[in-house]
Amino acid sequence: MARQRAVSGGGRAIEVPPERLAGWFERFAERNGGVTGTELSARRVVVTGGDGTTATVEVPFEPLDAEGVRPGLCVAPLVAHLLLPRRIGLLLVRLGGHSVGVALGGSVTVSRTDRRLVHGRNSAGGWSQQRFARRREGQARQALRAAAEDALEVLGSRLSEVDAVVLGGDRRALAELREDARLAPLFARAESRILDVGEPRRSVLDDAAERAVAVEIVVRDT
Repeated sequence: MARQRAVSGGGRAIEVPPERLAGWFERFAERNGGVTGTELSARRVVVTGGDGTTATVEVPFEPLDAEGVRPGLCVAPLVAHLLLPRRIGLLLVRLGGHSVGVALGGSVTVSRTDRRLVHGRNSAGGWSQQRFARRREGQARQALRAAAEDALEVLGSRLSEVDAVVLGGDRRALAELREDARLAPLFARAESRILDVGEPRRSVLDDAAERAVAVEIVVRDT
């Protein structure tokens, strides 16, 4: 079953692999009274159903080499764009764990995964809680430092070889990594979408390699 999530402002985002995209839009047309038009631009594709329902794609690995409003369903340029073979850098981070790799055609070719102990929050009060909090902060810093070092070693020297970088995991942890000036070139190549993943393990990285080339379609009903 395709992954779905609710989106702000109403509607839902559906994750669709490139090879299933054409069929998904054909079924969208069947469910929504056909398609009145398709709006194509470098960064976005909007398909409008006969009943007013819209399906919007923020184009991954932009720009899309197509522009204008076409009558009916016209997603062939988007499908062709997404089916192009790409080498993608992957950086998955959660507090205490990370997995970094390079994927080609949805398969990981090089990777590194590590986990560091970071204690959970302590509900006790007073001096004991403060000491525990300091210990936890120290563990978190060490874990993020390890993630930064592995990202530099695995992806830093390969940035010229990848078409884009896809991020995943905890947004707060990723935001802290962004503050490391050494990683600025890596984050400059990152796609806007952040994959929602569990604890970074090698199996999670393999799954992320496949999801990295998928597209999210935001469907909003009338």
